[in-house]
Amino acid sequence: MTEIRVAFDANNHLGETPLWSVAEQTLWWVNCEHEPELHRWHPGSGAHRIWPMPRRVGGFVFKASGGLLVALADGLYDFDPESGDLSLRAPSPFPEHVHLHDCACDRQGRFWIGGYDTRYISGKSSADAAWCRLDGDRLTPVVAGIHVANGLAFAPDGRTMYAVTSPTRLVEAFDLDPATGELANRRPFVTLGENEGFADGATVDAEGGYWFANVAAGALRRYRPDGTLDRIVRLPFSNPTKLAFGGPDLTTLYVTSTQIAMPPVTPPSVDNGSVFALEPGERGLPEVSFAG
Repeated sequence: MTEIRVAFDANNHLGETPLWSVAEQTLWWVNCEHEPELHRWHPGSGAHRIWPMPRRVGGFVFKASGGLLVALADGLYDFDPESGDLSLRAPSPFPEHVHLHDCACDRQGRFWIGGYDTRYISGKSSADAAWCRLDGDRLTPVVAGIHVANGLAFAPDGRTMYAVTSPTRLVEAFDLDPATGELANRRPFVTLGENEGFADGATVDAEGGYWFANVAAGALRRYRPDGTLDRIVRLPFSNPTKLAFGGPDLTTLYVTSTQIAMPPVTPPSVDNGSVFALEPGERGLPEVSFAG
């Protein structure tokens, strides 16, 4: 049985977007809200730093030029960790009730992000979010009709994009043109059953396995590139949100979690809110930094 341990007792309301910095040997992540924060933790020394954010923070990526590109609710901001300065790069293309959310860079360093429609969460059938690509300093909506964008990840060869609209329990795959960033051949990849929770944040390992956090079900799921289920890793906590490979050899899988109340598929034995860690047997890929 795989050992699941608390790596850092973060007490996050909504921990998300764990990213491993190979250069620093540090883990970064966000607490999206209550209170919005950016976290950095060095496992070797135990050093931990928090940067408060002025609004809800959906995620971030590392920049090849240094610093971070941070997704606040209303736009993309260049962030300097040394000074704490935020500078608007691209405003959100969405109405005010849609917040920028899950984001990642593809294998070419192109930035992608999806939205979170708060009206859907409040009980309305609203899907005003979309998956967007950053073209210059403009976010271009590419895939419309999204409720809550999650599960964004890219195959090792850069030719497949995976994405989720969480309330539908559907993971989709798209052909991605590495040269142009154009998407084609949208198709179902994985569909969860009614009692299998929801697909949340995701990553891809070096073998092309697609992993996602199975929120409300207390599990991680790994799928082969052909969409067949490889295995389910059961967790002692109920609400994993996103995962990332890290550690010196990229064989540790870090998992964020949320304290947001959701009816669990099975009763948890450990509280949500920490950053957890395990060694699943696969190796990850270094995070691709934003090239712009």
